[in-house]
Amino acid sequence: MLTIARRRPERWDKPLDPGMSDRAVDRLLRVPPFVAMDPAAFPRTTPLRDLLKHDTRLLNREPGQIVVREGDYGSSAFLVLDGQARVTLENLPPEALGRSARRSGGLTRAIARLFSQRQTPEVRPADAVLPTPSLPGGGVFLQDMPAVLSSAGVAALGPGELFGEQAAITRAPHTATVFAETPCVLLEIRWQGLRDLMRHTPALREHLDTLYRRNHLKNHLRSTPLLAGLTDAALDRVAASVRFASFGEFDWSERAKADAVLDPVERLRREPLVVEEGQPVESVVLVRNGFARLTVAVGEGHRTIAYLGRGRTLGAEEIALAADRGEGPKWRRSLRAVGHLDTLLVPPEAFLKEVLPTIPGKQRRRWAERAALPDEEHQPAIGAAAARTLDYLVDQRLTNGTQAMVIDLDRCTRCDDCVRACAAMHDGNPRFVRQGDQHDTLQFAQACMHCVDPVCMIGCPTGAIHRDEATGVVRINASTCVGCSACANSCPYSAIQMVELREPSGAIVVDGDTGQPLLRATKCDLCNGLPSGPVCQHACPHDALVRLDLTNPSTLAAWSQH
Repeated sequence: MLTIARRRPERWDKPLDPGMSDRAVDRLLRVPPFVAMDPAAFPRTTPLRDLLKHDTRLLNREPGQIVVREGDYGSSAFLVLDGQARVTLENLPPEALGRSARRSGGLTRAIARLFSQRQTPEVRPADAVLPTPSLPGGGVFLQDMPAVLSSAGVAALGPGELFGEQAAITRAPHTATVFAETPCVLLEIRWQGLRDLMRHTPALREHLDTLYRRNHLKNHLRSTPLLAGLTDAALDRVAASVRFASFGEFDWSERAKADAVLDPVERLRREPLVVEEGQPVESVVLVRNGFARLTVAVGEGHRTIAYLGRGRTLGAEEIALAADRGEGPKWRRSLRAVGHLDTLLVPPEAFLKEVLPTIPGKQRRRWAERAALPDEEHQPAIGAAAARTLDYLVDQRLTNGTQAMVIDLDRCTRCDDCVRACAAMHDGNPRFVRQGDQHDTLQFAQACMHCVDPVCMIGCPTGAIHRDEATGVVRINASTCVGCSACANSCPYSAIQMVELREPSGAIVVDGDTGQPLLRATKCDLCNGLPSGPVCQHACPHDALVRLDLTNPSTLAAWSQH
């Protein structure tokens, strides 16, 4: 078989800014937080200087130009070196952000694709380069900046402040829009460089925790319904008492495949315990990120009674009822982390003094009434079948998916029209297989779910697998994929495949040094850019296949019953 030799791509073949100079790096090493970093703490393969030289770039922004947009998925953090930026926490219309409400050109691209199908599988021309996800170079000018300032709550960001780090680290959307208020000089740090900086030195983590406490904590607390009645002064006192705590593993995907085949009792035992039933309540727990399982002891085992996601709280009810009885509060249930869980902990003393007096008597009576009910009545009346399905989704970590492929096996005739449509869309190479885990009459196919927490991105050394900032679609940049298989090995759902790279002539591309075929990662891209959306769903003649957001399990229940 014909082969063509090519050099294996490496991580820094495509630096964020090819023009980043050694002089600029020297200047960065003299400012916080880099001045506090010990170069000896970094491995020889990724020294601190090289991280700054290849994974950062300097940006100049004029007044009114957007730096990050609310709702866009973060792929970089930004350090203000000079000038002042302004953040608004109120969502702005697409027109004000320089973006049209709908993307154009999708129909043209779809028609062009019909006439450009290749016969050779997985062709990757050498010059096919997707743009590295990052800040648009030209920026966007806001025509009516005073209207933004007068109609939305804003906050200033000055030299030394870092923003966008939470979105970049957690692979989540930005929660605010940031624009330059004065001429600004910023340092953009793409997320894989940010990850390595955090991995090898505590300086950046300490810097981020300090900034989160100073810049984000009160906004989080203010948005929590339980704390809605606090005055600004009381909120300040509660914020000063808060502790940060994380449970579980950030790289939880490494064990997810093995955990999926375990006995449910053993799987539950492995989930990190956050609070334990019967033990004294030492804090009110606010879920900051992640997912947690609420259980109650039944004999020698535990029964799941609810799940808590971001914004949910636990412990207020126990403290309030115990205060009414003049007793010390104890946990009525246990809470366990499902995957990785970030929490904020409010001490009972702060809750009793600042929060409890603001809780309406009606709410406290409702807590007392609910405490007298059996635990199984605490859940919404969703039915036994729906409750079993919810348990299954959590046990299999499927609640991580925003675009899961669900197939109703009672409707599916196994015609494979969905697979053929996908193949036609992707040069004869389908991006999923019509198989996967089954629960009752539902099958969860092995197709990329474009997860809330795409753990496939954690280990990618080049950032080739990334989120589209505007759409949230998880994509793979073929030109920067080095074929290391880190994403495929991390994906708990077997949704990423490694394939041989070929030239348009059909020749297999091999490593010039080892002679082994070069591999690239491939997966579902949600038919990105196609006006109709995923063709697999629209090709099904029996309405048996759908792409669903399983972060809200009620959507699955509604679809399965229609």
